[in-house]
Amino acid sequence: MRLRIADCPICGRGVFVQLGDDEMLVRCLRCRATPVTLALAAAIAGHFGPVRGRAVYELGSRGPLVRHLRRSGATLTLSEYFDGIAPGQRRNGIRCEDVQSLTFADAAFDLVTSTEVLEHVPDDARAFAEIRRVLVPGGMTIFSVPLSGREQTVERARATPEGIVHLLPPEYHGDRLRGRNAVLAYRTYGRDIVARLLAAGFRRACLDAANEHAWLGHGRQIVVAVR
Repeated sequence: MRLRIADCPICGRGVFVQLGDDEMLVRCLRCRATPVTLALAAAIAGHFGPVRGRAVYELGSRGPLVRHLRRSGATLTLSEYFDGIAPGQRRNGIRCEDVQSLTFADAAFDLVTSTEVLEHVPDDARAFAEIRRVLVPGGMTIFSVPLSGREQTVERARATPEGIVHLLPPEYHGDRLRGRNAVLAYRTYGRDIVARLLAAGFRRACLDAANEHAWLGHGRQIVVAVR
């Protein structure tokens, strides 16, 4: 175990604990955020700026980033994806949305954020197009996904009318609602995610690597795209 005092983009000066080599085993003890969430919060501040009074859509319903956006004064819309629940409906008070077919009006948001979501979406081209549609002109999407460091994205599975076809051995990730190893990863992104966003109609896109190793050697490149 290691402890270190360092700047936290969510709660200020904080104490960080490292319990292992994995990035998910590094936390700020005050806000409980991982380096992935902290890199995302830093990218939002650096690229988008203050969120107070701005319409922000987060593809999640809980966790340190949600608490941070709420405390920062964003006009915040949250959602989760639930099998068997129609988009726009609610389950246990949480709005359900499918990012491949959002129920929001065009140009509804200034900023769309997500943490480790889009690798689990069967058709990410449709998802990128939908995110662009619900952004105002000049609006941004800022998000994290696992990145391999390779040039090309590796497609791991494909959804078909007959069911899921696995192109590689299945890889599952966990989330706060479903638990460990419960959500299929359809792909592992490479640096070509920038080109995929441009192909979806975004005016600019980049990978922000400023905090890739910022907290006890951990962090994440963050994806930023502008409508």
